[in-house]
Parts: sequence; C-alpha cells; structure tokens
Amino acid sequence: MTPALFEPARDDRAAVDKAISLLVALGDRTSGATGVSELARRAQLNKSTAFRVLGMLERNGVVERDGTDYRLGERLHHLGRAVYGPGAEGVRDVLLPFLADLYELTRETVHLAVLHGTHVVYLAKLYGHHPAPVPSRIGGRLPAHATAVGKALLAYDSDAAEQALSGPLGRFTDRTITDLDALAVELDAIRRIGVSFDDEEYQPGLACVAVPVLSRGGRAVAALSVAGRRGQVDTRRLSTHVRRVAADASRAWAGHARRAPVARASQV
Repeated sequence: MTPALFEPARDDRAAVDKAISLLVALGDRTSGATGVSELARRAQLNKSTAFRVLGMLERNGVVERDGTDYRLGERLHHLGRAVYGPGAEGVRDVLLPFLADLYELTRETVHLAVLHGTHVVYLAKLYGHHPAPVPSRIGGRLPAHATAVGKALLAYDSDAAEQALSGPLGRFTDRTITDLDALAVELDAIRRIGVSFDDEEYQPGLACVAVPVLSRGGRAVAALSVAGRRGQVDTRRLSTHVRRVAADASRAWAGHARRAPVARASQV
C-alpha cells in the first residue's frame, strides 16, 4: 500500500476545516453578505481556495450567492433548528407573546429557554434598556446548573435533574454550584418557592431570576427569565412579574396542548 492511497483522506479533512472556517467567517458577519476576498482573509485562506470551497458549499445549499458576495444558505438554517430539540419551535410560537409581556413589564433583558440534556437552549431573547453582561444568544447553549433558567427547568424535570446530579458540575465563577448535594438542595428549594435565582453563577456581574412554564402534569415545558447587572437589577422584586407572566404562559400552553390532539386528528 503506497502513501498516495492516504492522500484523499488528508485532503478531505483539510476541506472540512476550510469549509467550517468559511462558515464561521460568514456567521461572524453582521451584514447580510460578504465578498470572497474578505471571507478568505477572515478564514485565513488564499482567495482561490476560498472561492473553490464556497462553490462546494453553494452546491450543497449551505451558502447562497448574492451577486459576487456570499451569505449563509437556507439549508444551514434548517439544520440549525435541530439544536433546539424536538418540539421547540412549537414552544417558541406559543410562548413568545409572553416573553414580550415580560419585557414590557420589566424593560430588562428577557429570555425564553428550554432544556436540551443538561444544558439550556435559548429560543428567544429581547434586549433590555440597561447594558448587562449577558452571555446568552438565540440558539446558544449554557450549562443548566449555572443559570437561573436552567435550574428552574431542572427542578421540574426529574430525568434531567437526575442526569445533572450524576455530575461532575463545571465551575464558571466563585459562585457556581459545583457540589452535587448543594445542587439537589437548591432544586428542592426552587420546587418549594417556584422561582430560581442566579447570582453571578455563570457570569461575573450578572443576576437573573427565572420561573418555569409548566404543563398540566407539572413538568417544565420552558422557562422565562429576566437578567441584568448585579446591583442594578432587583431580582426579588422582578420575581413577581416573572411569576405572573409564567402563570399566564402555563395556562396558554395547557390550552394549546388540549387543542393540539384535535388539530392533528382533523388533519388525518
């Protein structure tokens, strides 16, 4: 067997690396489309290589041509939806109006999130009027044990809680809960009071409050949260608003769940 037989595998791996670099470069751009020269510079590729790899990505529908520029393609957006987990789009569609209600009440940064394993995935985010060190992004994931939304969801999902409590728990700040017994106690307290707090547990300077949106069976469907700069946002006071909106959202979700089987049956 000659060394030449191994060349395609090495080339394939290089091509994947180059393709990912170009996709990241496109995703980092705030404008809708970017030229080949700029993408090549950002991906640290020569222009001819960038042009060739972009052509391959275009043929596969993950980038699209806009004149002589390129942007992320529709197929990539469809693939990206899988990060949310099954049913998340329906959750977002039903609960997004309540996120808007929470924003109107607080004028702070608000989130709608769901569990995906032992992480939270942010389905929606509205930015508040006051700057705050909020690391969340739509479609992004953060560890559930270190966030208010995550702990609220774990407290009302026994399977996910059991998985999280099997450890280990990552540390992100001095205040992150990394002791399994301490997390179990925290989740019990959240179930008793119905509210979860985050006091710089994932991000220094950040304070959050979250409440789960519950199904009729008492399982967390999603969670709503308010986040702001520690010392400038009163999470205890804001918890009243979050409770009220989450209760309304839970009722709306229960109504949606009752209607859904009827809607599916009518389509058969």
